[in-house]
Amino acid sequence: MPSARTTRTRRLAVALAASLTASLTLLAPAVAAPPPAPSDAALPGAADTPLREVMFVGNNWDGTADVIASRGDFHRVGRVDVVPDKEERLREIYLNPVKLAFFLGVRSGPGEGHDQFVDDMYATPDGGSMVVSRPSFADVVSIDLRTGRINWRFPVAGYRADHMAVSPDGTRVAVSASTANTVHVLDIATGRQLGSFKTGDKPHENVFTSDGRLWNMSIGEVTTALDAPWLDWTKGDRKITVVDAATFETVRVIDMRSRLDAFGRDDLSDAVRPLVFTPDEKKLYFQVSFLNGFLEYDVESDRITRLKALPGNPDTDPDRTTWVNDSRHHGLSISPDGSKLCVAGTMDDYATVVDRATLRQGPLVPTSKPYWATVSGDGKACVVSESGADRVSAIDFATGERVASVPVGDHPQRVRLARVPADWTGPATN
Repeated sequence: MPSARTTRTRRLAVALAASLTASLTLLAPAVAAPPPAPSDAALPGAADTPLREVMFVGNNWDGTADVIASRGDFHRVGRVDVVPDKEERLREIYLNPVKLAFFLGVRSGPGEGHDQFVDDMYATPDGGSMVVSRPSFADVVSIDLRTGRINWRFPVAGYRADHMAVSPDGTRVAVSASTANTVHVLDIATGRQLGSFKTGDKPHENVFTSDGRLWNMSIGEVTTALDAPWLDWTKGDRKITVVDAATFETVRVIDMRSRLDAFGRDDLSDAVRPLVFTPDEKKLYFQVSFLNGFLEYDVESDRITRLKALPGNPDTDPDRTTWVNDSRHHGLSISPDGSKLCVAGTMDDYATVVDRATLRQGPLVPTSKPYWATVSGDGKACVVSESGADRVSAIDFATGERVASVPVGDHPQRVRLARVPADWTGPATN
């Protein structure tokens, strides 16, 4: 039986969590990470290890990652438990009132009443391990794909881990520590921190580019009910921070507020959500909070050039406070030749392919709360995670029609291309 003192401590922590729901950063001190101990491109593998290309699908609420074929029927190959140390982590959290408060705050805020056990994941270059960011546990872990055991663990600064990105050579992984306004860059094989840099409020998406830079987009506070356009200023310091990927020194800061204002859209939020670059990296396309559509930005001229407004679902509740974490649309990918964009219309329950030259959209493919979009291994299809239906669907870039669906775990979000051993069907412990 817990002591009366322990019970009082837990009750105090729960009370703290309620007050933290509006802003998880209120109690966040500048916690340092432990001392050093592109996008979805397929990772290289060791020459002596036969590998197969797959896709990792992170099932955020049940703490698993499904591994599916990267093309064809996208059938499931295996499943990985990404929280094998769950009891140990929970024991640590429940013995620390501040950690417990943030843990419960993640559950009641961005987790929509659920714990967030997997946000993002990549494979190591040899295909032997999966590296996973775990929001509720505020860490990144490497899991051996053969045994299911943890190779290394890196606790991030603050109290929540978020989006990651892998370097073009597959050897480094960047992870956003969202309550500490920090991005860590780790050696993907050892978990050793290679460097870090500060960002705006609530760093989110990370993207490595071929010119040796790393882009981070901070989205500000997305758990408050202050969602009216005139209250957008309350969401915090939101900006794109571009650093040298070798030195981690800031080389550029982009404030989309001034670019949106110059474009004549001062009504739009400047919280940049998912984005994709064209193959030549001269333009990028990005989504912002509350917008059903996306914008085009010219990197060299540093200005927004076009906006594509996509249809709203008449059944979508117009009350912005009901939209998940300020997302209207959340998920964007681009075909390998740069001619087509694929958009996940999260709150409008559809996905669609858009011609990049004309901005003409294709069929609105019904999907249930699509939360991410990427590209199949053969480049022919857009793959979206349907978090509301616990499945992944593939949409043909050429026709705009759904060509495959496969069931996965509870609340799939991030989907990433990866490589695993050719004979792999799941960890031996599963």
